[in-house]
Amino acid sequence: MNAERYERGARMLAAVDGVAGLEVVETLAKSFPDFARYVVEFPFGDIYTREGLGLRERELATVAALCALGNALSQLRVHVHAALHVGCKPGEVVEVVMQMAVYAGFPAALNGLSVVREVFAETGIQLPLD
Repeated sequence: MNAERYERGARMLAAVDGVAGLEVVETLAKSFPDFARYVVEFPFGDIYTREGLGLRERELATVAALCALGNALSQLRVHVHAALHVGCKPGEVVEVVMQMAVYAGFPAALNGLSVVREVFAETGIQLPLD
């Protein structure tokens, strides 16, 4: 294991997801330690640390991609939380998910908005937004 790569990824994961992200990886590591390491090293250690996009833009792109996939609602939930954690405005998250109706279809956008509603309720964000 490249300790520097892992540490860089762990720092970025904490910056993006806070304590919740580290807890997810720790839980994953109990059963699948190699995969938990991959999660920390590749997306967070290699991709999220690249220059060119800030964390807000990366999280909005991630929310869009996960929504468009339509089969990654658990991960979408994590990244809606992360988007809010890194400073995305609730309205921006809603608009990104609504945009997916054009490119991924209404079912994907509806499922995404359902996740957004749940995350917003958990975090005390009132809908409809002003």
